[in-house]
Amino acid sequence: MAKEPVRVLVTGAAGQIGYALVPMIARGIMLGADQPVILHMLDIPPAAEALNGVKMELIDAAFPLLKGVVATTDAVEGCTGVNVAVMVGGFPRKEGMERKDVMSKNVSIYKSQAAALEKHAAPNCKVLVVANPANTNALILKEFAPSIPEKNITCLTRLDHNRALGQVSERLSVPVSDVKNVIIWGNHSSTQYPDVNHATVKTSSGEKPVRELVKNDEWLNGEFISTVQQRGAAIIKARKLSSALSAASSACDHIRDWVVGTPEGTFVSMGVYSDGSYNVPSGLIYSFPVTCRNGEWTIVQGLPIDEVSRKKMDLTAEELKEEKDLAYSCLS
Repeated sequence: MAKEPVRVLVTGAAGQIGYALVPMIARGIMLGADQPVILHMLDIPPAAEALNGVKMELIDAAFPLLKGVVATTDAVEGCTGVNVAVMVGGFPRKEGMERKDVMSKNVSIYKSQAAALEKHAAPNCKVLVVANPANTNALILKEFAPSIPEKNITCLTRLDHNRALGQVSERLSVPVSDVKNVIIWGNHSSTQYPDVNHATVKTSSGEKPVRELVKNDEWLNGEFISTVQQRGAAIIKARKLSSALSAASSACDHIRDWVVGTPEGTFVSMGVYSDGSYNVPSGLIYSFPVTCRNGEWTIVQGLPIDEVSRKKMDLTAEELKEEKDLAYSCLS
């Protein structure tokens, strides 16, 4: 029996990340090689013409799994019946802008998109927020889409997770697929904490801890962390544009693992609604290590946390509390 198509919404679909993401979804990279999709692409009216160009290209690519394309600037049309929503659209910080200015613009965008999803999306719609500040945008969306279960609203820290895997893989000259269980704790910002204390590498004599193989705590506690934290800025400096390809690829990884499940013994990083695990204040969207089964994520429990990690985890939680307060002040 052929599967029913899944409706996938991409907001900001005419932008750089959207342009990299929609062909990946249409090719089955996000939901699997046997899962037909109907793509819903939403963008702002000034981008309508570009959006139509993307639709033309999707048609021209003749993707076998793509069963329909909705390209629109109307949020209601864009959100109607969607099963998965990837929220890429947002207001980027421009030179000379204060954080509060960016926050207030994003708060109003996410408030209105939340309202459209709340009323028109499929009942068990899974939401992934990519646009920055991703954790706080996801929190605002949760606030204004109360009927969407809180466990269905997540933000993207898989990009940082994949960056951390990449750094370890390069350092040890091993395939990236042999490295697993790095963790990104906290905010998708430069305060995030990339943690390798539970990460392992597959070797000919079994799985070995990353720390044991790297044999250089100075690098792991210093340059490794700052490289992952600052990677986005480094790519902008090199490319003169933001990291669209890797962001799109990691959004596919995030949704695929969530829907299909994580491999046994492997955990990944997702920004999810905190329940107080690891003494992280509840009520924040915070990146934790999770495993996924049957379309649900679960925070990995019981990992030992050393003093250095505790400080870094608290620091990024503090920043998220400040962002939350700032966002709520924009609401009033």
